[in-house]
Amino acid sequence: MKRRWAKLNDWLDHRTGIHTAAHKFLYEEIPASSGWRQVFGSVAVFLFFTQAFTGVLLAFNYAPTPGDAYNSLKYILTELTAGRLIRGLHHWGASMMIVTVVLHMVQVFLYGAYKKPREATWMVGVVLLLMTLAYGLTGYLLPWDNRAYWGTVVTTRIAAQAPLAGPYLTRLLGGGGAVGVVTFARFYGMHVLLLPVATILTIALHIYLVCKHGVAPVPGDEALPKKPFYPVQVFKDTVAIFIAFAILFTLAVAARVPLEQLADPTDTTYTPRPEWYFLFLFQTLKLLTGPLEVVGSVVLPALAVLALISIPFIDRGQILKVTRRTVALGVVVLAAIGWTGLTTAAVVSTPPPAGMAEIDYSAPTDWMQLSAEEMAGIGYFRQENCVSCHAIGGHGSAIGPDLTQTAIHKDAAWMIQHFKRPSAMRPGSSMPPIQLSDTQLNSLAAFLLKLNSRNASALDNAPEFATLGALVYQQNHCGSCHQVNGAGMRIGPPLNGLARRRTAGWVEEHFADPQKLVPDSIMPAYKLSPKDLNNLTTYLMSLSD
Repeated sequence: MKRRWAKLNDWLDHRTGIHTAAHKFLYEEIPASSGWRQVFGSVAVFLFFTQAFTGVLLAFNYAPTPGDAYNSLKYILTELTAGRLIRGLHHWGASMMIVTVVLHMVQVFLYGAYKKPREATWMVGVVLLLMTLAYGLTGYLLPWDNRAYWGTVVTTRIAAQAPLAGPYLTRLLGGGGAVGVVTFARFYGMHVLLLPVATILTIALHIYLVCKHGVAPVPGDEALPKKPFYPVQVFKDTVAIFIAFAILFTLAVAARVPLEQLADPTDTTYTPRPEWYFLFLFQTLKLLTGPLEVVGSVVLPALAVLALISIPFIDRGQILKVTRRTVALGVVVLAAIGWTGLTTAAVVSTPPPAGMAEIDYSAPTDWMQLSAEEMAGIGYFRQENCVSCHAIGGHGSAIGPDLTQTAIHKDAAWMIQHFKRPSAMRPGSSMPPIQLSDTQLNSLAAFLLKLNSRNASALDNAPEFATLGALVYQQNHCGSCHQVNGAGMRIGPPLNGLARRRTAGWVEEHFADPQKLVPDSIMPAYKLSPKDLNNLTTYLMSLSD
């Protein structure tokens, strides 16, 4: 058996050279000082292939056209097995990849490993950093939600400011008129077709250059005996990769990646914000306004990239120990302070969303289809703590029956009598009477009649502002004049899509004095408490068309 395996191995090696190449790679000699600081490159390569793998899995269920892209992503998040986990791995993997590449370059910079004869290795690394940022830039639009749309609008406008090349970049990005199908197609093409191929080729070139010139030794270590890459350094790289994946997996499971509402080009109240790793540039543009805007958007980034590429030719001295590289340490510290300060300023200055409540559309949103009465029923269900005795979709107490089982549902009249006199309707029941008015009990019954095993989780997780707002809506009999999701009267205008027509401030002022804003309005003034007014306004502004 061993002889046959040896023959097969010899045959493969003679035809392909794989065995010889792998042996040469694993047993390549590296400086004795090599250790944990060299693991960032391997982690970055691992994260790239993780991104490629999760990207392929997402692509199997992703529709690469505006609108359809949003709906397909909602399907991935709410219907596909492990869809939320895959998207989480892809989203957080992008951030981790940028962090890892930056740390790798900082380590190389601090140790002076870019000096002769490794200048080309460093420059290829700068190109890889730019490609990593390009992934984040082109992938930002693909969810096609409001955040992605308006962030890309800002990006295309910044590109248009480039001297001489601005008009050409605008045409290349498809942003000549507005962000639409052409822009989406080009961003998608760059993200999944051009960048992966270019990245693989550039990584291969980078690794080839590292192997050609070797790992840079610490000064004074040149005379020490070298050691093979395998097994010690391979073990350290493996441990680092395992730690990185553990962090990535934890983020994907514990930190939900939100999805905002479908991109709305008419939503001029939306304040665009880029991903966290571009916030420093965003804040710089806020500081440099008017004629200086082109300095922040084009000149400074171009100078930064030029400086990175020129470092090996500016610093041509001998390699020194990192403790003696005070200038390099100072540059890194100042860059870190500047980046942190600008990013923090951008986060602190982010205004609250205007008009629309923050709704995570990556979660089931069946509650948005309920009438105000049914939403109020969820509020009463929670207020009476019904889950202490009843389960919903298997979650909750098992003292009473599971309320998602349609077999136990009666009509509303029976349920209201059961709420009032449980033991009379079901002899032997230990359920206490519910002390609510008939109108309130009717809302509770309406919710329970709507409940089933398919929508239980979504309805049970309806946001608190929506249930509290619906309670205020019902208590003030707003449905006698207005409609929500088709339920109610048509004396006044329907309230779905209100956020497209009015601001939250206008709605609150309208409640206080309707005739002031709409002179012929027959709506009476409402004196609501600040809390009730905020809940009602937020609920109404969240109603979709």
